[in-house]
Amino acid sequence: MSPGTGAALRLLAATVGAKAVAEIGTGTGVSGIHLLHGMRPDGVLTTVDTEPERQQFARQAFRTAGFASNRARFIPGRALDVLPRLADSGYDLVFCDGDRLEYLDYLAESLRLLRPGGLVCFEGVFSNGRTVDSGPQPTEVLRQRELLRAVRENQELVPSLLPVGDGLLCAVKR
Repeated sequence: MSPGTGAALRLLAATVGAKAVAEIGTGTGVSGIHLLHGMRPDGVLTTVDTEPERQQFARQAFRTAGFASNRARFIPGRALDVLPRLADSGYDLVFCDGDRLEYLDYLAESLRLLRPGGLVCFEGVFSNGRTVDSGPQPTEVLRQRELLRAVRENQELVPSLLPVGDGLLCAVKR
């Protein structure tokens, strides 16, 4: 994740006064640290990843960054298996940085998870410039284009594409 993307996430979490954030794709914990810095002091980050080893690394990174263990909830598993178990309208922000082929499915789950006024963000939507290239593209890029179209056309969302890192697609739920 680029420093600019991290700074944008921190700002967005602070802007919505995030107390409950769901993150799809824990990775090494970099995005989670940025989100936690922007969240309210009593906020909890729920982070989902298929790799428990990554979550252990992120858990240590959060501790090193000074966050108490009760500030993050780690759920191992495939996002589309875990997300249906999370509370409807229980989240202020959903950050998606998981399997790009599943982004459209993450959007549907995010709309259910978000409270009105909540924010959904998708990392990497430029796909290294390929989403704007008119030539033939791999399935991942075609799915990214479908996501961009679905967010733009959804009347329940107010979207914006932020040109930070490899593109951060954000949308507020009305």
